Amino acid sequence: MDFYTVSPHTTAELLETIKQNQENHFRFGAGYTDLIPELQMQKQDDLTVINLAKLKDKDFTSISDSKEGSRIGALATMTDVLSNESLQGFPALIEAVESLASVQIRSVATVGGNICTASPAGDVSCALVALDAACEILDMGGKIRTVPIAEFFTGVKTTVLKKDEILRNVLIPGFTPSERTVSGFIKIGNRNSMEIALASFAYHITADKDGVITSAGAAVGSMAETIRYTASASEFLLGKNVDQLTKADSEKFADLVLEYTNPITDFRASAWYRRKVLWNISKSIF
Repeated sequence: MDFYTVSPHTTAELLETIKQNQENHFRFGAGYTDLIPELQMQKQDDLTVINLAKLKDKDFTSISDSKEGSRIGALATMTDVLSNESLQGFPALIEAVESLASVQIRSVATVGGNICTASPAGDVSCALVALDAACEILDMGGKIRTVPIAEFFTGVKTTVLKKDEILRNVLIPGFTPSERTVSGFIKIGNRNSMEIALASFAYHITADKDGVITSAGAAVGSMAETIRYTASASEFLLGKNVDQLTKADSEKFADLVLEYTNPITDFRASAWYRRKVLWNISKSIF
């Protein structure tokens, strides 16, 4: 496995490195939990790896809060997420991170790496889609554009990122303080650990002191070419009382979730099974 590595320490060096390699074949590397296995399976000739592990810019590495919400640097590790106090208010994200691989892998795997891998089964990405997060993208000229994470993914392993761009951080919008939060991440696999999801479901729902649902977001993974935000299912819940939802309401919600799915049948599970299990878990969250 042969490749050339360059390690920028500042954002200015990073942008210049990206600029100098526009005519070359290059990849970004940070925690390397996905990149190294990929390169072991399929050698890529004349590859330059831009190593981000030594980048010191806090816009890439830190987790911070503002009136806009919680901002997670693309180079923040999964362990950083789990240890951050403010992010505990998003159980969907915390549970998704906890479901990811092992403790050792979580200590080096980065949030940006999980997002940019663009797997339809991405656990953390699924939670961030449910949370209506947005991706902050930086180009080699220093310009920034923001893309809703649900629109960031364009297909299996593909994103909206251009060759002269890099993901800098992801913003989870600030939610109005609520009396009650129903939030979580459910992953179905053939075993309990180190597993790629057969189906996954992330949800974050808030209600006021009277139990009236004021915000709702849900997303599905491993059910289509990309992780999908279930807009109509989320909108269906708004204005309803979380304590007075009927069996019919729960089943209607599950039916709307399934409208966003297009699962495949493979050696791991049939399309029928994936849809059935997703319907069951999505109607059971209340």
